[in-house]
Amino acid sequence: MLARVLARLAPAPAALLGPGDDCAVLRPSGELVVTTDTMIEGPDFRAAWHGGFDLGWKLAATNLSDVAAMGARPIGLTLALAVPRDTPVALLEEIASGMNAACCELAPGCGVIGGDLGTAPVLTAAVTALGELAGRPAVTRAGARAGDVVAYAGDLGLAGMGLSLLFAEAADADGTAHARTLPALRAAHPEILAAQLAPAPPIELGAVAAAAGATAMMDVSDSLSIDADRLARASGVRLELDRAWLERGFGLQRGVEVPVPAMLTGGEDHGLLATFPAAVQAAGLPGGFVAIGRVVAATERSEVTLDGAPLQPTGWDPYVVRWPGA
Repeated sequence: MLARVLARLAPAPAALLGPGDDCAVLRPSGELVVTTDTMIEGPDFRAAWHGGFDLGWKLAATNLSDVAAMGARPIGLTLALAVPRDTPVALLEEIASGMNAACCELAPGCGVIGGDLGTAPVLTAAVTALGELAGRPAVTRAGARAGDVVAYAGDLGLAGMGLSLLFAEAADADGTAHARTLPALRAAHPEILAAQLAPAPPIELGAVAAAAGATAMMDVSDSLSIDADRLARASGVRLELDRAWLERGFGLQRGVEVPVPAMLTGGEDHGLLATFPAAVQAAGLPGGFVAIGRVVAATERSEVTLDGAPLQPTGWDPYVVRWPGA
């Protein structure tokens, strides 16, 4: 089984020793960033909607974006995968192929360097991603300052629209996912379903933003309103989002009209939310980033506003939100 899985993975250049021993051996060029994320069948994905390749792609992409959000370059992933005993080995091969393809396309030079296989009642995956900063300090959530511009890069709202479509058209009345209508939905709505099932965040722009002087940055996984609120609180500022800027920059994406509420509350696009000094905006934001608001000093508390009105953080919270059938 391991031989078949490992055959689908290209070697990672940063790994002096890759899969097959007790540990991988890396030679990073500077300080490392490390992140871990889990995906569990049921609350995090539905096997009826996700083929093995798409699932492997998403496992890689969602972790690569966290590395990019620190201004780092991804250099390696580990995958701990536990599956039911009757899982076909072919599914594991497809997952490995999807992870490998995502690394090659989104973060060339990064690859799977090791992991673990086990059994569990439902498919459970835990990915650890590593990145190197190449001599630059990490860009955290806590650096935004009054006078900065708020900018965003990547898809915004498409993945949430895709999830809503799946629950509306590819689930039974009790919320149980099915695949009966999935081929037709993919044909009719390819962009929004791709954004949900196999997101393609702008990984390379994390290091670009850091080099350009980004003062704060984070991956937007739960929704723009939730994650902007987290950045505002970490930095002790207020983020003033501008509806007109959002509509101008993201109202039409990949040929799909996206309403502002979907931009604010949809999750899982895994784009990059960043703040830059006004001088960077004046000279031109890094390609791919679009201004969506401003940073001002907090008054009574740190918060996010939309056209001056307080914005309630709304989106995905695994401890509060329950999707139908979850």
